[in-house]
Amino acid sequence: MRVLSFWLWSPSFEYMASTQVETVSTGTDKARLAAAGLLVVAALAAYYLLGAQGALAQWGGLIAGLVLAVVVFLTSESGKRLLAFGRDAWREMKKVVWPTRKEALQTTAFVFAFAVAMALFLWLTDKVLEWALYDLILGWRR
Repeated sequence: MRVLSFWLWSPSFEYMASTQVETVSTGTDKARLAAAGLLVVAALAAYYLLGAQGALAQWGGLIAGLVLAVVVFLTSESGKRLLAFGRDAWREMKKVVWPTRKEALQTTAFVFAFAVAMALFLWLTDKVLEWALYDLILGWRR
């Protein structure tokens, strides 16, 4: 009956894959994202406007503006979710069993040998078809 109730759109949420609720952006969160965007534009403008002062001033203004934009973005809800995603991804990367050097070299050698074997096979097939079509069927001897 539970499956039937799910298909009849009852308020039973037992069958949902995830119970995580997305948060709605607030006004301050949207303002932070807009400020981060404006800081990126200001950093680019500073780079071009400070051309007469030299390369150090140009790059300093660009880097300072971009760093400020990143800091403002990371204080927003989207930035916090991005950081959480990065932490989770790093945690999952630590769980991966990476191949040893010997295994990596053996796999690379196998792939390289297979690519060479396929190249030879395709070259040989091309030459056989060329011989069969041009010499035997069409009679265009060189």
